Amino acid sequence: MALTVNLQYNSEGIVNHASGSVTTDAGAAADTTIQLGFMPRVVRWVNLTDRISLEWYQDMAANSAVRTVAAGTRTLDVASGVTVNGPSGTATNANSFTIKLADIPASKSFAWEAIA
Repeated sequence: MALTVNLQYNSEGIVNHASGSVTTDAGAAADTTIQLGFMPRVVRWVNLTDRISLEWYQDMAANSAVRTVAAGTRTLDVASGVTVNGPSGTATNANSFTIKLADIPASKSFAWEAIA
């Protein structure tokens, strides 16, 4: 799967806050890592096409998130959520977050926000 658009913004004057958008093509889904340059305490990932959102907060387990679906139902997802990669991660994923392939399906638009 190719990310056809991956825009990333750092707010002027606000340290350790980043947001962006991703649009996927019709290819097969894959785990996706977003590089930040800082370790976030909050990560929000929103599937704009299907109106599904994930929220990860500091001290939550890896691959977990609070999931909100279009109908408004909120659940704690402990199998397919967000993983935050701290400064001790590998050279390719330090200070980043990873979204599992189940939450970045093909042909969708997404928005994300990370706050330290």
